[in-house]
Amino acid sequence: MSRGKYTVSILIVIFSLRIIPLFAVEGDFQPSAFVNALLNNQYLLESVRLTKLAEECYAQGEYDQAIKYAEEAMKYADWSDIYVTLQMKIKSANDAIAAAQTRLDWAAEVGAPKRYAVEYENAQVIFEDALIARSDEEWDPARENALKVLEILAIVEEIPTLPAQYLVKTWNPMKDCLWNIAGKPQIYGDPSKWRFIYDANKEKLSKPDNPNLIHPGMILEIPSINGEIRAGLWEEDDSVL
Repeated sequence: MSRGKYTVSILIVIFSLRIIPLFAVEGDFQPSAFVNALLNNQYLLESVRLTKLAEECYAQGEYDQAIKYAEEAMKYADWSDIYVTLQMKIKSANDAIAAAQTRLDWAAEVGAPKRYAVEYENAQVIFEDALIARSDEEWDPARENALKVLEILAIVEEIPTLPAQYLVKTWNPMKDCLWNIAGKPQIYGDPSKWRFIYDANKEKLSKPDNPNLIHPGMILEIPSINGEIRAGLWEEDDSVL
């Protein structure tokens, strides 16, 4: 085999080895739109076109021309690699930022700004850094900062929503008084904290100076005392509405 013919063969084989894995699809797998876009980028398509021309010239014995086409195909393949790498970095950064935004929103909903004030504030600052990096097309720092947000907020835990109001029931059989109400797990779980309820509702009492005078049907406000999330009214079925 002549040197030119041997060179053409090597170039075509090398390029084929780079292209085949991209188009190899097993079973009924359907590539995503993103993958399809990568597989059909202009550089890769031009590489495929030039490879076919190289193969045709090779088959016809036009080895010098086949070499030129094969070399051009390799050049476009290199550009395709650069393009694909960039698009993967962009997608990875955008996916990480989207996940960080979702986590920040969730953390805000579960009370992180109060219960994890330092961590939440740090996460917000780093998230802004991620957005700035993305706007500057610095994809790796953008992704890294977004992942830091997820790492910081990993300690945030969701706690059940507790009632913000309590419907007073009768003494018999519920034995409702501020002491007993404060002791209920859904309220404070500690009867000695009854005064928090009293202070928040004394103006509603017929005799504000007497915390013992609460009446069935009254709706007592249950203040948050440890940053816990409270919402809804707790009625007879012991549920938060």
